[in-house]
Amino acid sequence: MKYLPLSWTWVHTPAKRVTPAKMPPKLCSLLLLDQLIKWMLMTLIIPKRALDLFQIPKNVVKTSDSDKSKGKRKLYVGSQALGYRRDHMEVLSPIKDGVVVDWDIVDGIWDHAFRECLLIDPKEHPMLLAEPSSNTQQQREKTAELMFEKYNVPALFLAKNAVLTSFASGRATSLVIDSGGGSTTVAPVHDGYVLQKAVASSPIGGEFLTDCLMKSLESKGLTIKPRYSFKRKEIRPGEFQTVDVDFPNTTESYKLYSQRVIVSDIKECVCRAPDTPYDEKAYSNIPMTPYELPDGQIIEIGADRFKIPDVLFNPSLVQTIPGMKSFAETAPSVRGLPQIVIESINKCDVDIRRELFSSILLAGGTASMQQLKERLEKDLLEESPQAARVKVLASGNATERRFSVWIGGSILASLGSFQQMWFSKSEYEEHGASYIQRKCP
Repeated sequence: MKYLPLSWTWVHTPAKRVTPAKMPPKLCSLLLLDQLIKWMLMTLIIPKRALDLFQIPKNVVKTSDSDKSKGKRKLYVGSQALGYRRDHMEVLSPIKDGVVVDWDIVDGIWDHAFRECLLIDPKEHPMLLAEPSSNTQQQREKTAELMFEKYNVPALFLAKNAVLTSFASGRATSLVIDSGGGSTTVAPVHDGYVLQKAVASSPIGGEFLTDCLMKSLESKGLTIKPRYSFKRKEIRPGEFQTVDVDFPNTTESYKLYSQRVIVSDIKECVCRAPDTPYDEKAYSNIPMTPYELPDGQIIEIGADRFKIPDVLFNPSLVQTIPGMKSFAETAPSVRGLPQIVIESINKCDVDIRRELFSSILLAGGTASMQQLKERLEKDLLEESPQAARVKVLASGNATERRFSVWIGGSILASLGSFQQMWFSKSEYEEHGASYIQRKCP
């Protein structure tokens, strides 16, 4: 069984668009797809009409034992499907570090989004697809092949995440810090193009911080019970009793996923970046913050509220977290966020460094953490050249930070000048998939 959930819909009215000269009127609406580490956003953009944005968590549930003998893999799509526990489910992800590793699963997600969510025929709509700055030529050609051969889209365009984030803020030149679920990427953008030689990344992202917090809580004797593992009964008005439920055929991957959902909420509710580098003694007497778990248990989070977010700035802190030994060995070689930013800017031409320092953009779900912007700006001021005017920019709206790539894509797709940039089906048939490198640099 595979799982592809659908969680919510966002309605947005795009700017007026110019109909492509070489396309029939019914093709002037386009599809915008943003592939994040943890989610997929897919949208149908139609001139002068509202559109729906579907957010699809990209997790997969593999076949149960009974289905494996038949060689079948059933695909389940929708948030409700993942919330319903099934025996022998394995939760996996088709994307690792922003790059697709299982095209069959991604194909299933796209197919569900086209047929079930948007209720459209993809061959009637051009496709704008967001991609990570580190995407390889092989991945790009595979994407073009799938879109043109299976879905028969009339036109395709691949845009870098960093470029779209920069467009979302109204800038053609900036340094984009995209901190998402699986990793953190720093990419300089100059005049609408990513400077590939200066792109830097770190394996530390939102999911890694969630794992650190979960291991830290477990080391203190706290148990995170998945929602499926208990039932709550009201024995008196306002008083509940928790009864454990045993499901022996539940896989470890599904249990871990269910626990991560809870710990991720804890992280988003109570964690914030410390104003100064984390020090064990200084934060030992920090006031505790209560959090009620789904089973009714109330836990108190102390220094971990500041320690876990500081891993972004000081990865060596992982060595002090029990249960993270697998990463602790490589932690010394992983640089903190300020060091990655300085390194990326120093790889760029001297002429544009000053402009990059003054236009540092924060994007991604992890970038929405409290006080992250202020802490990063403070550290960069200390480490950057004196002549540099450091300015870290971030939308005050957490939703806009998280979906800045999608917002930039909707802006780009609304420009009349963009309509001449499509990689058309006829060009694909004439030149092949490798032509995507020239049409979408």
